[in-house]
Amino acid sequence: MVASCYFTSEASCERGYHLFFIERSKNKNLLYYDVCVEGNSDLPDLNPVNVYWVLENGKREELNEIERIYAYGITIQEILERNKLSISLAAFKEKKITIEKIDEKYRAVTSIDKRQIVIEKVYIHSVDRIFGIPDVLSVDIYGFTKQDNVSLKESISP
Repeated sequence: MVASCYFTSEASCERGYHLFFIERSKNKNLLYYDVCVEGNSDLPDLNPVNVYWVLENGKREELNEIERIYAYGITIQEILERNKLSISLAAFKEKKITIEKIDEKYRAVTSIDKRQIVIEKVYIHSVDRIFGIPDVLSVDIYGFTKQDNVSLKESISP
C-alpha cells in the first residue's frame, strides 16, 4: 500500500515516538520527525509520520507548503509489512528510510556504507542565496549501527 501525499502534522496521536531531528547551520530551529502509534502500539494505516518545527523559543510550528513539497516533507509512505514502512523526504527522495520497531521502540533506519543505521539526527550546512533561498553545502546523517551500536556518519555533498 502506497500513500503519496504532502501532509501536515496537525493530527495528534495517543502515543508517539521521536524518530530523529534535523538541525541546520542557519539557525537553532529544529525539525522533528515523530511517528504516531495506536493504543495497541501498531502504526496507523495512513500517514503515521509527523513533521514539525520546534523554534528557538520552544514554540511548535507546522511546515509551510514550500517546505513540505520541496525540502522537509514526506512525499511517500509505503507500508512494507505490519508496523514497518518506508518513507522518503522531499529533498532526499533517493535516500530511503524505513520505520520499524527495534527494542520495543519505533526507529528510523537507513543505509550508510551498506550498513543499516538508526538515524539520530541530520545536520544541514547551508548559506543563504538571493531571496533567502538556501544553498546546501553538505548534509550529515548521524546514527548508530542497528546490529552493534557503532556510531556512523555519512556526509552528502549536493
